[in-house]
Amino acid sequence: MSERTDRLDPAEWTERAEAHRRRADALLAPHVERRRAGVPHPVFDFLFTYYSCRPRQLRVWHPGYGVVLGGDAAQEYLTRAGYHRTEAGVTVSRDHLRTRLGTVTFIADLLAATAARPARFGCFGMHEWAMVYRTDAVRHGAVPLRLGAAGTDAVVESIPLRCSHFDAYRFFTEPAVTRNARPLTRQTQIAEEQPGCVHAGMDLYKWAFKLGPLIESSLLLDCFELATEARVLDMRASPYDLRDFGFAPIAVETADGRREYATAQESLSVRAAPLRERLLRACVALRDAGRRSGPGISVFTGG
Repeated sequence: MSERTDRLDPAEWTERAEAHRRRADALLAPHVERRRAGVPHPVFDFLFTYYSCRPRQLRVWHPGYGVVLGGDAAQEYLTRAGYHRTEAGVTVSRDHLRTRLGTVTFIADLLAATAARPARFGCFGMHEWAMVYRTDAVRHGAVPLRLGAAGTDAVVESIPLRCSHFDAYRFFTEPAVTRNARPLTRQTQIAEEQPGCVHAGMDLYKWAFKLGPLIESSLLLDCFELATEARVLDMRASPYDLRDFGFAPIAVETADGRREYATAQESLSVRAAPLRERLLRACVALRDAGRRSGPGISVFTGG
């Protein structure tokens, strides 16, 4: 990634912003329609409830740190967190970058450590099963368990739990926690995360959103698209019966189902790798820019 400061003329950046809004609107349309109708969805609502990014936030285009927006229309960005006015136009401030430097550094360290490990595909999506093991408090009460409570518990007891993702593990029931291959904590997250994990790929969306206006927004939507596909795989392999919502189950309680899941998991991991690399490059550039004085840089996040 080269260091540079970019200034975008009004015609150029407003065209990019409008193209971003059109793309976001197309991706968000089904969710927005369901929300207006008051219709919940056990698969896709997760992307807007567990993750904190709202549709209106996804629609906003940000140019990324070091890019200056020219013209009067750029003044609208002064109402958004992190922006300030310079002689050349409106841009994300260095002060804002420095307040986010701890987050940038954590994300960089996590992404680098994850990318450096070999991918593992032997968990078979059992984290969702572990979240309902030996409990009546299921997470999606309006959706039945495909095998019933006793059948679900039997599957958990027949397949080793090998979860490596803390933010899935922390929702395990107490009896399931002790069945995992190893205990996980927030403090060991960087040491445990691995690129074969479906949730590690899904969370690229979370990290892109947390980087906020510091990165160009097309990368956020790329990560959102991947997270949507990861969520579908996650729930198809879950113990829930989602056939009424159009999702055929991946029967991980069978050998064929486990092979199907591992193949899909590997494919998702391959697709996540370049997005992880783009985020990592952006984080490294931001971290380096935040630690030095002088003019800002443009954090380019294109492929």
